[in-house]
Amino acid sequence: MHKKLQQAFKRLLKPLFVLFLVFTLALSHADGALAASGGRIGGGSFRMPSSGRGYSSPRTYAPPGGGYYPAPYPVYPGGGFGFPFVVPVFGFGGGLFGLLIFLAIAGFLVQSFRRAASGGDEVGYSSNPTVSISRLQVGLLANARELQQELNYIAETADTNSPEGRVEVLQEASLALLRHPEYWVYAGGGTQQARLNAAESTFNRLVLAERSKFSEETLSNVNNQLKEATRKQALPSAEQLDNPTRLITEGPGEYIIVTLLAATLGKFEIPQINNADDLRQALRQIGSIPGEQLLAFEVLWTPQAENDVLTSEDVLAQYPELKLV
Repeated sequence: MHKKLQQAFKRLLKPLFVLFLVFTLALSHADGALAASGGRIGGGSFRMPSSGRGYSSPRTYAPPGGGYYPAPYPVYPGGGFGFPFVVPVFGFGGGLFGLLIFLAIAGFLVQSFRRAASGGDEVGYSSNPTVSISRLQVGLLANARELQQELNYIAETADTNSPEGRVEVLQEASLALLRHPEYWVYAGGGTQQARLNAAESTFNRLVLAERSKFSEETLSNVNNQLKEATRKQALPSAEQLDNPTRLITEGPGEYIIVTLLAATLGKFEIPQINNADDLRQALRQIGSIPGEQLLAFEVLWTPQAENDVLTSEDVLAQYPELKLV
């Protein structure tokens, strides 16, 4: 009797084990379906530009004989009151010496009032200014295949180490999206602000959140480090196994998602996006950020690899905040 129970248990265990394997494979395929390949372009640093308003070289004057020499006294921007040259100034005596002392004090007071009025936010009057971090996302129909090709070309040729190159990439990516309004389906975006000493970690969190949605990065150019990888072939889903013709007839996917991230000095904000006009305005704004304001940027898109798939279910799962435009 005991042996019969063991044999019956073994016969039951085998189909249970097979069922467990099938269930595990099904879950792994479902997880894989929620990720596609991605491309990435980025660069920059969170350091104050050397040419910013926070630094100014000593002023010079031109003597009668030509040439330029440092001014013989410190010059303080923002001050200046037109008192007569020989009138005594508040107990400092008359003449040039008293006037220079008064101008120094006046310049110091003017700058102090400016700092107090702006709360230290004005770029150039604070060593820890405000940084605006903007994110703009656009979901397009996958028929916009030329957009993927444009982004691939930008990634392969961009100079992401220079301020001019970074501005050009952001402009070209914005223009590529502006040229394809007929494919716009979804959009979303927003801006958050942080001080310079905390902005880098905020920016990196947003970048990592977007990169984590990719199954792998098959093309990237970050700080002029160009990397290309061959797309790893994922296991077909159960639906594709039931209908093998889908593996051949299906195109590159239903949607393309493009994300633009920009960290800028000072207060900058893209509009709330509720329709195509709002999206057009936001693309123009983020594409026109000047080089002296742009600290860092990222352009990310998925799918990147040819014949990769990003379905409507993937978009709903990974980008639930996007709105129809």
